[in-house]
Parts: sequence; C-alpha cells; structure tokens
Amino acid sequence: MMMIFKKAILAASLLAVATGMAQAEDKKTVAYIAPSLDIDYWQWVARGVQQKAEELGMEYVEYTSENSPAKQMDNARVAVTRGVDAIVIGPVSSTSTPPFLNYLEKEGIPVAFTGIGPQPGLTNYTSAVTANNYETGIAQGKFTCELAKERGGNKVGMLSLPQDRENAQKYLKGAEEAFADNGCELVQMLETKGLTINEAVTQANDLLTANPDVKAIYGMYDQAGTGAAKALETRGMTGQVAVTVADGSPTTIQLMKDGAIQGIFFQEAVGQGIDATEQVYKSLNGEETTQDMALLMPLVTADKIDSDEAKAVIARVFPQD
Repeated sequence: MMMIFKKAILAASLLAVATGMAQAEDKKTVAYIAPSLDIDYWQWVARGVQQKAEELGMEYVEYTSENSPAKQMDNARVAVTRGVDAIVIGPVSSTSTPPFLNYLEKEGIPVAFTGIGPQPGLTNYTSAVTANNYETGIAQGKFTCELAKERGGNKVGMLSLPQDRENAQKYLKGAEEAFADNGCELVQMLETKGLTINEAVTQANDLLTANPDVKAIYGMYDQAGTGAAKALETRGMTGQVAVTVADGSPTTIQLMKDGAIQGIFFQEAVGQGIDATEQVYKSLNGEETTQDMALLMPLVTADKIDSDEAKAVIARVFPQD
C-alpha cells in the first residue's frame, strides 16, 4: 500500500512538473523595439507594452534602435533568433519600415506600430496604434491661429517633427489646411533632428529672430513646446507669443499652469503601448485585430488641467508613479 502511495505522489509530481514546463513553453514573448530610449515618449510607450504584457501573461523584452534603420533591422533579427512571438515597434522613420516588415512577415511575426506608422501603402502589419494626426493637425492649427489673432496678428511658426515620418506629414497637412481656412500664414517651419529641448530653444530663437511678427508657435512634439517657452522667457515675451504643443508631459503641464504654454494636445504614449500589445496578442490567438487605430488627442487648457476628464487622459499619456 505504501509503495502504491509513493508511486501516486511521484506520478502527481511528474505531472505537475510537466504541466509547468508546458505552461512555460506556451508563454508568449513580446519585444518592444524603440527608435531611441533617450526620449521620454518612447520610455512611456515601453511602460504601456510592459504593463499590458504582464497583464496578459507575456514575457517582455526591449531593444533600442539608436535612431538607426540598420540597428532597427539588427534588432528584428536578434528578436527572432531569441524566439520572440510578437513585436511592438516605434520605428526610426516610416521610410525605414518596408524591409523590416518584409523580414518579419516571412518569419510569421505579428507587428504593431506605436506613435509612428509604417510607410504609406504598406499593409503587411498587424496594427498601427497612432494618434489621429491629421485631425489633430487641423485642431491644433485652428487653435494656434486663434491665439495668434488674439495677439494681433496672423503669422505663425512651427517646430516640426522630422517629415520622413508619416505622423509628421499628417500633422503638417492638417495644420496647413487649418491655417489657410482660418486666415493665418505659416511663415517658417523648422524640423528637429534630435528632439531635444536645447535644439528646440535654438530653433525657436532662430524662428523669432527671422520672423519678429510671429504671434504663435505650433509645437509638433513635447520638447518643442518646452523649448519655445524657454526661448520666450529669455526674451521677456512669455504670453506675448502663444505656444501650443502636442504630446504632453509633467514639464509642459507645469509650463501651461504657469502661462508659458496655452494648450496641450495630449498623445497617449502609455495607451499606445497598451493597445498595440493587445493587438499582437489577439493576432497570436487567432482573434480579430484592428489594422489602423487612430487615438484621439484631446486639447486641454490650463483651466481644465485639474479636471477629472483631463486626469483620465493624462493617465494614458505618461506613467503616474
């Protein structure tokens, strides 16, 4: 009887071990490939991917492409060699995506984009979770134009994302249409190379020097808003030239409360990571996915920043801890 009991225990133990091994083998891995982890925005997307992966019982790994298309391809190959099951990516540029997608399509790896979509015309991807950039371009352009007119003019300047990104192209198209429809003139646009505040300060000063009649600055990314606000403060012109910005961060929120920025169009960085991870997980499980998800970018002004509605939006923009 004792021998039978011991055999039963051994059999149960072996079954438990085998079940555990099977579960470990079944656990999927998602890789997040960022264009650069030096930028807060891409760190916040990473938090969203990691958060959703944990919730779904997935392993999480991350890579940075250091703003290099070649490194981006290397990361894809390393991830496949490592055995990842799905990839969430913020690409270096939209133009860099065709070889990346072709390779992963051959490997049978679902891919979801965040922030920046693939090159227009491509369809061999699972999902692109971005902002509704064209509509935001229109809304931000209209709001910026109104602020310029309140300050006695119709000349506006722009600090732009690199225009080799499809999201930047959509922002610009919408903004240009809004300026034309609302009687404003875009007198100068300067594209960032490094998305740094120091660069944005320099570009804002260049813009203001070349165009002293500018009454508002359209910032297409968060550091642009901070840089423009700092340049205006140094010149003693805070509030005289309006500043609007897309993305949002603790820094630009405080600048808005201080009156240095007049409005923020919030982009859900954390939310994009969450939603993109959910899409590749659905693909792995044979569920229906949404190829193009354009998330809203609501405008929040200083008088609304502490409202419950704004807090709910901000919770999906950057980590709250």
